[in-house]
Amino acid sequence: MLTETLNSLQQDAVLNQLRSATPMFWQNTKLASFKDAAADVGLTQADVDAAMARLQRFAPYIQKVFPETQGSNGIIESEFYRTEQLQKALGIDKGALYIKADNELPISGSIKARGGIYEVLQYAEKLALDHGLLSIDDDYSKLDSEPFRDFFSKYSVAVGSTGNLGLSIGIMSAKLGFKAQVHMSSDAKQWKKDKLRANGVEVFEYDGDYGQAVASGRQQVEQDPYGYFVDDENSKHLFLGYAVAGIRLKQQFDKAGIIIDKQHPLYVYLPCGVGGGPGGVTFGLKLAFGDHVHCVFAEPVQSPCMLLGIYTGLHDEISVQDIGLSNHTIADGLAVGRASGFVGQALQRSLTAFYTVEDEELNRLLRVVHETEGLKLEPSACAGLAGVQYFKDIDNARHLVWATGGSMMPDAVFAELLK
Repeated sequence: MLTETLNSLQQDAVLNQLRSATPMFWQNTKLASFKDAAADVGLTQADVDAAMARLQRFAPYIQKVFPETQGSNGIIESEFYRTEQLQKALGIDKGALYIKADNELPISGSIKARGGIYEVLQYAEKLALDHGLLSIDDDYSKLDSEPFRDFFSKYSVAVGSTGNLGLSIGIMSAKLGFKAQVHMSSDAKQWKKDKLRANGVEVFEYDGDYGQAVASGRQQVEQDPYGYFVDDENSKHLFLGYAVAGIRLKQQFDKAGIIIDKQHPLYVYLPCGVGGGPGGVTFGLKLAFGDHVHCVFAEPVQSPCMLLGIYTGLHDEISVQDIGLSNHTIADGLAVGRASGFVGQALQRSLTAFYTVEDEELNRLLRVVHETEGLKLEPSACAGLAGVQYFKDIDNARHLVWATGGSMMPDAVFAELLK
């Protein structure tokens, strides 16, 4: 199937531009109305509502064990900012530019604090309920106790990661008392490994890429009858944890008096690695705003796995290496060669467009956003900034760049990037 498809696309202009590793933009020809495309996901508003309710049940516990969440009463959420100076620097004359500051999310400092932490919480809740230790009517702050930590210590939670998902899974699992294990690819930054180990997490390091880290982690957990593997490629729990963000953003916009409708469309720019985070957020946004929101995925020129999978229709059956790309990028969270088949098939008719961006441009944008707005972003979190140019001529558009991580980066590392 792969060979046949690649042979048939030998002269294909889109594939040849992807192969050339130069920045490109692709308007999704498979886009449909959300009314038609929603069925592709296999999840509903009720599933997202249930995820929101679970996070609310855990809020007293989160507030107790992570004091930085006391101001939000244990709800892990980020602000959004109007960025007028940045908009001017990017040459955007029409509409309004906002940043959704997931780089400031508490506990693990990235978008992964949504899906990653949610999946660990749902697993902990299921175990405690199944063993009669907890009722959903309880005050969940009781989980911060030796009996619960002793109970959870019999179980291990593992994940394969380039960095940020590992931080959220590892920190949350260790806090509850699980044996936390993170399998990290060669792209993972040293400071993320150090932070995990400082939080009592066992870190496994690999010379290969994200795919090898995931495969090794999965294989190790299969040998452990008390092991639980967080499958970033296929997990619906992760996806739902991210989807909550779309509903909450609508609440934030409503509170701020920001109208999203046909005359005031919302364009959201989402950095994409394997696809779970931006995919879940897209689903939540579509539930919240319907066809008035346009979700655009950003990927490095060497790692455009989701664009490649959706364009060819092969999804996780094709990798960027199959078309001669290296999958090497400074955007560690986006260094993924093979996209999630689940996310690709679920959202192939819901995504408005894709574009790719070079590492040099990520570095330039990192400096621009810091100089204009004082924000501290990782290179991968800057990928969304490169997309606004493609839709800058739309009157009354609201542009929202999803800043996926960066606040927990050590100052010395950030200073080096600014150079």
